[in-house]
Amino acid sequence: MAKTIVVKQIGSPIRRPEKQRQTLIGLGLNKMHKTRELEDTPSVRGMIRKIPHLVEIVEERG
Repeated sequence: MAKTIVVKQIGSPIRRPEKQRQTLIGLGLNKMHKTRELEDTPSVRGMIRKIPHLVEIVEERG
């Protein structure tokens, strides 16, 4: 089974650059406190590193 991580949006995209908004949408997040279970890949980790002030890793599985 592949490793997965649970990511939660903790910040609002209001008054943020368009690239940061698009990164949130790419992660599948669009509302405050929404969580998403994603496959733990280098591309997903890179997206999370670009917006650490807007998301947090809640749990790592696998």
